[in-house]
Amino acid sequence: MEKRIGIVGIVVEDLASVEKVNDTLHEFASLVIGRMGLPYKEKEVSVISLIVDGTNDEISSLTGKLGRISGVAVKSMVTKSLK
Repeated sequence: MEKRIGIVGIVVEDLASVEKVNDTLHEFASLVIGRMGLPYKEKEVSVISLIVDGTNDEISSLTGKLGRISGVAVKSMVTKSLK
């Protein structure tokens, strides 16, 4: 499969889930090109944005695993196949 570049947005609504999110991101660290995380204290959430590079299956596996964590919302966008 061809690799794609993508953006993954993660909102951690239940801060008790942060450790599971970080463990999952560590598991898929080879896909992550860049990461920015910001605590939004006024709303009591954390927002994480990732730039990823991987196959559609790899990126889907990452977002699927993150999406199954309680209190976590995930959305992604990927480019068309790259040369």
